[in-house]
Amino acid sequence: MMEQVFGEENLQAAWRRVKSNAGAPGIDGMTVDAFPAFSRQHWPRIRSALMAGTYRPAPVRRVFIPKPDGSQRPLGVPTVLDRVIQQALAQVMNPVIGVGP
Repeated sequence: MMEQVFGEENLQAAWRRVKSNAGAPGIDGMTVDAFPAFSRQHWPRIRSALMAGTYRPAPVRRVFIPKPDGSQRPLGVPTVLDRVIQQALAQVMNPVIGVGP
């Protein structure tokens, strides 16, 4: 199943989804625009760690979103890399567990 999750087609679809959502940088400060160059350079090492089960996601950056009543709601912002990995997993796992259309 991991080969399917990290296959080229699934990763490209995950990247397109993350890119279209844009979003703020995570704790590493990497933007969506900077991600392609980073991934080309580091993907073999990251993929090896994922397949070996040794990959550890980065800490999530905490931001607070104002609510209409004046209070704030906490929001966790993962790194772009972790968002791509999460999306790739979701695309394969959601149909298996019966989530989605």
